[in-house]
Amino acid sequence: MSQSPGSSRLLTVLSYIALTLLLALPLAVVTVRSGLWQQGLLLYAVSCLAAALVLLLLLILLALPTYRQQARRIGLAALLVLPGTVLFLSVLASRGDYPPIHDISTDLSDPPRFTHAPTLRGPDSNSLDIKPDSLGVQREAYPDLESLRSQRTAGNAYRHALGVAEGLGWEITWQDPDSGHIEAVETTAIMAFRDDIVIRIRSTADGSVIDLRSVSRVGVGDIGANAQRIRAFIDAFTRQGA
Repeated sequence: MSQSPGSSRLLTVLSYIALTLLLALPLAVVTVRSGLWQQGLLLYAVSCLAAALVLLLLLILLALPTYRQQARRIGLAALLVLPGTVLFLSVLASRGDYPPIHDISTDLSDPPRFTHAPTLRGPDSNSLDIKPDSLGVQREAYPDLESLRSQRTAGNAYRHALGVAEGLGWEITWQDPDSGHIEAVETTAIMAFRDDIVIRIRSTADGSVIDLRSVSRVGVGDIGANAQRIRAFIDAFTRQGA
């Protein structure tokens, strides 16, 4: 069966579109890292969605008799949109598991307060004010997050917490041993989002209690990143003995 000029042109167009969508992914990352995070995330989302749609169209064409002789070209084009499709499906699959909040704390009745972070966050950053509605949502979404109680003295717990934070790769931005207060920033690997963390250590009759709060600087939801960050700290802290 001969290949019609029209079908060949369609595959050529789809191949160029697929290549463009593949190149758009690193461009989106660069745009976000340059500070234009809204534009970058929009480009990222559109590219991933379009990649999934193009892949679906390519699979439909592959099932048509007219395009069977073009299976190799279709396969190459499909490889170009596969990364974007995988990213789209991964976000789609996880989006429903996480609430649209970005401020997570181990102490919902008295969340730790930031002292130094307000001087580091730009005017377009999320507010650091406590939002009661978000606390209620967090209670339902992350019931496992709670204050970490330790047999260490407050001073010992403070030094240990500082070492744990540094070991996790957090950038320490503020230290106040007298008040048991540590602030840090973690930068995400790909998009370079900077999230602020505060650690509060208080003395108790049995040792000390450690609370954390992690807040994203931008965005509405965090896809569970702040809760996972707190869990990583607690795991690392207790691994050497709470």
